[in-house]
Amino acid sequence: MASFSMNDFRLDGKVALVTGASDGIGFAMACGLAYAGAKIAFNGRSQEKIDDAIRRYKDLGIEAKGYVCNVTDEKAVDELVRKINEDLGVIDILVNNAGIIKRIPMTEMSVEDFRLVVDTDLNAPFICAKAVIPGMIKKGHGKIINICSMMSELGRETVSAYAAAKGGLKMLTKNICSEYGAANIQCNGIGPGYIATKQTAPLREKQPDGSRHPFDQFIIAKTPAERWGEAEDLMGPAVFLASDASNFVNGHILYVDGGILAYIGKQP
Repeated sequence: MASFSMNDFRLDGKVALVTGASDGIGFAMACGLAYAGAKIAFNGRSQEKIDDAIRRYKDLGIEAKGYVCNVTDEKAVDELVRKINEDLGVIDILVNNAGIIKRIPMTEMSVEDFRLVVDTDLNAPFICAKAVIPGMIKKGHGKIINICSMMSELGRETVSAYAAAKGGLKMLTKNICSEYGAANIQCNGIGPGYIATKQTAPLREKQPDGSRHPFDQFIIAKTPAERWGEAEDLMGPAVFLASDASNFVNGHILYVDGGILAYIGKQP
């Protein structure tokens, strides 16, 4: 039997690019990878956001390198990867986390908005993966983690573009596995459930009468864990999928959702 060590979960010396990791779940996952020993690179749309994130990383004892880059721009991503290769080394781990959502009924949504969501949530992960895979092949290994969604499996009102993109990202994950598994590249996804972040804070505010927000009630009722997830709940899954402990896990989507996808809901 092959030997096993808890060191298989360590990422010492590995270079990780986490897109959109200036805040929210991307920030938390990058922290998890750093605590496991990885060198962290991340991108943002503005130098101001990057500088603020670097200060927050430093407060946690993490030295992270930030770069201004629009991940929907192939030339900009190629330049980003080149700079990271020079500054930190060839990328071992890519976490495609950057994404947006526009909650608009489908018949009211402009084609431009639909394209923007798909461009950010599906095309950008393709662009980033395409940019790092050649270096991973030369290095002899690589880990790609695509941040999918429960909308990779389910539909919901007002999220047609997001669901289309995240469903496509699930299949892109499986196809990268299929094409590059023989090169010792593992491509998996993480599908977060409903996570308590600044963006979702308004949906969790108490109502004037002290009751839960209706959406908060809906999520609690649909989640066997009976709570929202925390960004920190994604740290362990990210470390696992980035580490040697997951070397025979490929093309898999790990849903970190408190059990929502397993649950039909309470009987009325």
